Amino acid sequence: MSTLTSPISTSSRSTSFPFPSIYSFPPFFTRQPNSQTWTSQLSLWNSLILAYCRYNRIWRIDLNTAIEWDLFNNRDISRSLKLETCKEVLDSMVKKGDAEWVSGSGSQVSKNTSAIIYWRRPEEWANIIADWIDSTGQKNTILTLYEIAEGDLSLSQDFRGIDPTILRKALDVLIRRGQAQIMKSADGEEAGVKFFGSQ
Repeated sequence: MSTLTSPISTSSRSTSFPFPSIYSFPPFFTRQPNSQTWTSQLSLWNSLILAYCRYNRIWRIDLNTAIEWDLFNNRDISRSLKLETCKEVLDSMVKKGDAEWVSGSGSQVSKNTSAIIYWRRPEEWANIIADWIDSTGQKNTILTLYEIAEGDLSLSQDFRGIDPTILRKALDVLIRRGQAQIMKSADGEEAGVKFFGSQ
């Protein structure tokens, strides 16, 4: 029984993402029946998905469309991961805290087809945002979620374009730490976030 191990060497693909050599190994795209091999395969897929999403700044995977991405579909060797296996891989990532199933859009959305990918955990994003607030002198400033994710000051930041759900989870971490507070308008709507800097 062969085991799935991934050497460090990589090969470049059309997205310019440096896929690991295991990506060119046809059995990698087939769910392995041996439980030990399957566990190894899950770990390799987890690492690949996190690296691919980080490299391409992908915050969510919607399996209805992502199943066609080169991530899950190696056309050079005519192999692709089946949708059911993709769901199992993402289920495994969810259990490890590297992903979270979320509701998609539309009335025909089936359960567990869209997932947030945590190539950085909310706690890590909270630290990065807190450091950014400190370094840009925005303590005691109120910022909207849009200004944080898309504003001029965030142009060079890793969290630029961050998924709103991930941003909100990161802000919740800062709120629990006493480093931020949600500000509401007179009608009770969220007006922005006030930051207090590092504690």
